[in-house]
Amino acid sequence: MLETYLVSPPPIEGATEPVIPDVHVLESDDTYGKVAVEPLQRGFGLTIGNPLRRILLSSTNGSAVTWVKIDDVVHEYTAIPGVKEEVMELLLNIKRIRIRSQSNRAGKMRLEVTGEGRICAGDIATSSDFEIVNPELHLATLDSADSHLSIEFNVEQGVGYQPAIQADSADALPMGVLPLDAIFSPVRKVNYNIERTRVGQVTDYERLVLEVWTDGTIKPVDAVREAAENLVNHFFLFSNINRAVDAGVERPSLIVSPEIFQTPIERLDLSPRTLNCLK
Repeated sequence: MLETYLVSPPPIEGATEPVIPDVHVLESDDTYGKVAVEPLQRGFGLTIGNPLRRILLSSTNGSAVTWVKIDDVVHEYTAIPGVKEEVMELLLNIKRIRIRSQSNRAGKMRLEVTGEGRICAGDIATSSDFEIVNPELHLATLDSADSHLSIEFNVEQGVGYQPAIQADSADALPMGVLPLDAIFSPVRKVNYNIERTRVGQVTDYERLVLEVWTDGTIKPVDAVREAAENLVNHFFLFSNINRAVDAGVERPSLIVSPEIFQTPIERLDLSPRTLNCLK
């Protein structure tokens, strides 16, 4: 369940004591999550909901195939002997593969299939770094017993959308490498609603309800946590704005005790994705 973050806002006129907002996970599974936070000061529903939605859609880390290399294929405008689908259709299917990264680093996957039958994403051999969350995805169909399909996949990490390498950069790729448009973002849709709520006799409060849909490579609640951490890290840049050292003045050295340096990262209360990156 999403951790509860407590905020102590200034008291509102008519309220007897400061009201502390609380976060509740209303629904949560692998692809859909619904989170609510209340009570918020008037106007803070929009202040929190809008940037959180933008960060979720544009800056959530994910994995995607950025190029493939198919044996005996030099460009996408061709056909593969023994394969029902043309190369262009095969590439479109490959773009739909959704990958969960366990290490947040680039890597390779491999597909080697011989014989008649249907090929799915689950037939791809992956290392321990990657997990395909939609193994039932159809990729291609081999139509004869002696048909053979061999593909190498390059998987990278990123955010948002990355177009295939442009023509002026294609010369840097080895012969036979086919670049793909990469959709890194695991967040498919985000919606938020701001409702009126009350505390005692005071009705001048708001309730923010956030709905998140993902592709299954990350749980919606984890995506919300990651987006919140991203926002906090950027807002923190302004927290010391009045403590900036004047230009030309030597900055005091920071002394940190050896005990802090030796603290295991498991005790730092980090999110699972951040912890995996540091290991």
